[in-house]
Amino acid sequence: MIKKSIYMSLLISAFLIGCSPYGNLTKMEFNDLQYPFDVHYVTLDDGRKIAYVDEGNFDETIIFVHGLGSYLPAWKKNVEALSKKYRTIALDLPGYGKSSKEPHTGTPEFYSDVIAELMDKLDIENANIAGHSMGGQAAMAMALKYPAKVKRLILAAPAGIEEFNEGQKEWFREVMTVNAVMLTPVQQIRANVAANFFNMPSDAEFMVTDRIALRGADQFDNYCYTVVQSVNGMVDQPVAHLLKRITQPTLILFGENDNLIPNPYLNPGFTSEIGKKGRDLIPNSELVMIPDCGHFLQFEKPGEFNKAVEYFLN
Repeated sequence: MIKKSIYMSLLISAFLIGCSPYGNLTKMEFNDLQYPFDVHYVTLDDGRKIAYVDEGNFDETIIFVHGLGSYLPAWKKNVEALSKKYRTIALDLPGYGKSSKEPHTGTPEFYSDVIAELMDKLDIENANIAGHSMGGQAAMAMALKYPAKVKRLILAAPAGIEEFNEGQKEWFREVMTVNAVMLTPVQQIRANVAANFFNMPSDAEFMVTDRIALRGADQFDNYCYTVVQSVNGMVDQPVAHLLKRITQPTLILFGENDNLIPNPYLNPGFTSEIGKKGRDLIPNSELVMIPDCGHFLQFEKPGEFNKAVEYFLN
C-alpha cells in the first residue's frame, strides 16, 4: 500500500506535469523508446538481455558506455559520425533503456563484466572502450580487470577520478533513494538534464521527454533501483587509487564548463583540476578540455569530441 506522503507527492507531481509544457506527454514503456539506429539484443549467461546498436563495418571497434540514468541514444551523434571509419557499438547497461531490468549490484566491476561478456558474444577480441561519466568509471574498471580486451580508453567526463571520503559517500547513500528518484518533480527532471550542458541544445529535449513519459512504465521502479545501485556502486568501488595501473593509451576529455565534476556541493573547484589529476595518474594519457561545454560533451560539442577521438585513434 502506497504511503500517504508518497501518494500526495504523486498527485502534486501529476498536477505539475499538467501545468507544464509536458502535460500532453503520454505514458511510455521502455520498449517504446525511439532509437536512431537498428537495435539488436544479446542474452548474457545469467539471462539478462542487453540492447545495443552496431554501426559501421570496420575492423577497429569503439564500444560506447553511457552514464548514470542515461541510455545509448546519448551517443547518437558520435555513432553517426564515427561509424564512417570505425565499427561503433553503443549499449544500454542492465537496468537502462531497452535492456532488461533485473536487480544487480551496480558496481563499475559489474558493468565491466557485462561489457566483456558482450564482446565475447559478438566475437570481439579487443576494442576501444569509450565511457561517459559513470560509464567512464566502468571503462577504467574494465581496463584494470580485462586489460587484453581494452585496446584504448576514451574517457568522457569520467567519474572515478574525483575522490570522496566516507562522510561524503554516506551523503550520496542518504540522498539517492528509490523514492527520491521515482518522485522527482517534472521541473527538476528538466533541471537535472539541463545541468549536464553549458548551453543545452534543442535536440537534447528528448532526454527530458523520455524521462517524464517513462514515469508510468511497468518497470520504472526497477530502473529507479538501478540508478540508486549505480550511485552506491560508484562510491563503494572507487578506482582513483588504481589508475596508475592502467597501461592502455587513454584519452581524457572534459568540458571546461562541467557543472557536475567535481561535485559542486561536496568538492567545489575546477573541472580542469580533475582532468589534470587523471592525466597525471594514468601513465599513458592525454587531456583535452573543450571550451563552452558542459558535462555532456559528446552531445553538446560532438564535432570537437569526434575530432579528438579520431586524432587519438589514428
